[in-house]
Amino acid sequence: RERPQSPAERSEPQPLPPAVERSAAAPGLWYEKAAPGDRRLGKVVTIAKSKKFRDNHGKILLEGHRLIKDALEAGAVPQTLFFSTVGHLKLLPEAEIKRASLVKVKFEDIKTWSDLVTPQGLLGIFSKPDPAKMSYPAAQLTNSLPLLLICDNIRDPGNLGTILRSAAGAGCEKVLLTKGCVDPWEPKVLRAGMGAHFRVPIIANLDWESVPTNLPDGIQVCVADNNDPDAPAGTTSVPRGAGSAPDSPKAPTKSSPKAAPEHKDKEGAAGIPELAAQHYYEDWAQTPVAVVIGGETHGLSPAALRLAASTGGRRLLIPVVPGVDSLNSAIAAGIVLFEGKRQLLWRHKQEDDRQKLPVPG
Repeated sequence: RERPQSPAERSEPQPLPPAVERSAAAPGLWYEKAAPGDRRLGKVVTIAKSKKFRDNHGKILLEGHRLIKDALEAGAVPQTLFFSTVGHLKLLPEAEIKRASLVKVKFEDIKTWSDLVTPQGLLGIFSKPDPAKMSYPAAQLTNSLPLLLICDNIRDPGNLGTILRSAAGAGCEKVLLTKGCVDPWEPKVLRAGMGAHFRVPIIANLDWESVPTNLPDGIQVCVADNNDPDAPAGTTSVPRGAGSAPDSPKAPTKSSPKAAPEHKDKEGAAGIPELAAQHYYEDWAQTPVAVVIGGETHGLSPAALRLAASTGGRRLLIPVVPGVDSLNSAIAAGIVLFEGKRQLLWRHKQEDDRQKLPVPG
């Protein structure tokens, strides 16, 4: 049993914990050198990879110069940056990283926790970005089009990341993700997105009732679909796969692809609306317009079809050669989005040309 300390002993100064070793990477830019046995990196990376943690604490994990630089330039808030050499910090905007805790660790430690085959030696913990507070690149905003993307049950991380990259490349105004989609801040999605997360607003985890409130007035919502190559344009199709509608026992219903939308589509089996259909390369991209891309496993949800029907939207058929399986969701998204971009730019050019015509008289 230990002897209790006397008042004199208690008044003696107690040994302090080891001082944190701090160094300057640049004037006014200080970093901390992690001591041997420091487990902060492993702990932070482990919890940041958890969706539950990301949702509860609003933190995300970013890795690599390109992704972290894009995030910083778009206004994302850094909390902690782990790096293996001071040279990594010199590649980042100094004013932004001064707001973060900078911790120098061994490259072997980063390699242990990295998801990359060849780690760069740079990891960052950021606050989850709020689209309303981000400063997206000027070039992106200048080339933005009244074209929106709605992802419906996209569950594969690689596919969603590729879709987001296509959306940014096509100049989409924003991307909406419904409940059932994979978390866009999951590390695999971030890697596949190649910086798209910081170029286009992404609003995630929406239920279908709240989707219309995130769309501009007067928008037409179309859905991407695969088409039976033997079926003529103007018929609905029900194959399974990327963007396919749920199975229906009814035969395809013919409709005129050029007819004006009546906003009162008939309903097929199980209350699923029967939308007018046309090939994706025919005229459909009015201003503004949204495209729904469904996942490979479940296809388009009935809620997506009902939203399209309520806006006078159409089913955009992507024909494939007989015997070829349905298209990957990411490929289908790229095809339809860039066709939508082409049509919108062509329509804008026509309007500009009309305005340049001399006024009669």
